[in-house]
Amino acid sequence: MKQEQPFRSLFRALRHRNYRLFFAGQGLSLIGTWIQQTGEVWLAYRLTHSAMALGVVGFASQIPTFLLSSFAGAWIDRTNKHRLVTIAQFLAMGQAFALAALVLTHHITYHLLILLALVSGAIDALEIPSRQSFVIEMVDDPADLGNSIALNSSLVNAARLIGPATAGLLIAAVGEGWCFFINGVSYLAIIISLLAMRLRPTHRPPRRSDLWQSFKDGFVYAAGSVPIVTLLGSLAVISLLGSSYTVLIPIFADQVLHGGAHTLGFLMSASGMGAMIGALFLASRKTVIGLGSIIGTGMTLFGTGLIAFSLSHWFWLSWAMMLAGGFGMMTATASINTMLQTIVEPDKRGRVMSFFTTAFIGMSPLGNFAGGALASRIGAPQSVCLAGALCLAAAFWYVRHLPTLRAHIRPLYAQLGIHNR
Repeated sequence: MKQEQPFRSLFRALRHRNYRLFFAGQGLSLIGTWIQQTGEVWLAYRLTHSAMALGVVGFASQIPTFLLSSFAGAWIDRTNKHRLVTIAQFLAMGQAFALAALVLTHHITYHLLILLALVSGAIDALEIPSRQSFVIEMVDDPADLGNSIALNSSLVNAARLIGPATAGLLIAAVGEGWCFFINGVSYLAIIISLLAMRLRPTHRPPRRSDLWQSFKDGFVYAAGSVPIVTLLGSLAVISLLGSSYTVLIPIFADQVLHGGAHTLGFLMSASGMGAMIGALFLASRKTVIGLGSIIGTGMTLFGTGLIAFSLSHWFWLSWAMMLAGGFGMMTATASINTMLQTIVEPDKRGRVMSFFTTAFIGMSPLGNFAGGALASRIGAPQSVCLAGALCLAAAFWYVRHLPTLRAHIRPLYAQLGIHNR
């Protein structure tokens, strides 16, 4: 009996029925999402063989999140989050089927790929902050919030482990179009799960102001909090500097490691495996105490992994560095997510998580574009090496300011009854 306790503690958020439904449906859907993302990257490279073009596609898929998600948060706090998440899944399914149809009928062009990437980014600008702030409504016990966030991160990265490798095999066998079709079908899993949920009525604040005023109130709240500013700023730097490597991996797979689509899939899966291990590590923790130090360690490991990956010409070393970098980035970003959701006021959760989405997803297009442009001038390895070095510099800055962060966040934990043992 005693041997079962760690396992039960690790997956304790699954005792909540709605979260179990979400976990199962989202798991299947995310595999399809990663299959599509890998297919899109390889399709863009096949159509153009250009590092700059890869950066532009990555930019197009995420710039709507940067521009729209912060404003979407004001709407999310005033609306039924379950309904918003469900609608977003239907829209994403339509985008996947449209992309599949264009590829399978040989009507796809690079410009149409960019257009559909923009559509996907606009959907994400609504769906991601809605889903992030909806998690707490699926978990009846707030004490399980951190565990549910970590388990969700492990789910994302378990799919990241399976999806790219599957995509690599599919692309080699039948082409990219079927990757997009499979993703469209996979959305049925999360849609069915969402419709099967039984949710308690939630109390939403009265609408005393318009959306613009609500956005400004959320911005002033976040900007006036040292912990929120520090955590979101660190996250933005990680995303901005570290995201460029994801769109440049096809170049490493082809020109540096002399492989093909299967090499791309295995490299991306290595990053997913490292991230999944990191998420399970966080899920095994029973308190938010100590997450501040884990963020600094994760940032350092991520930057080091990028530098080593950029210098490697051996597949297994590159694979190992992708795994290490994935572990570092996941432990840092998921810890930031957990700390933010722990300290934020409930009626501002949607807005703060929309800022989280802007920092995490929204900064990526700028990094993707800059990485593609820089790689076209100095080469992909040199571009990724520079990004890793700047990530390390950001990690050192964070560690230096960690005592200040702790001084501001400790009273907030005390108000919530969270203390050091």
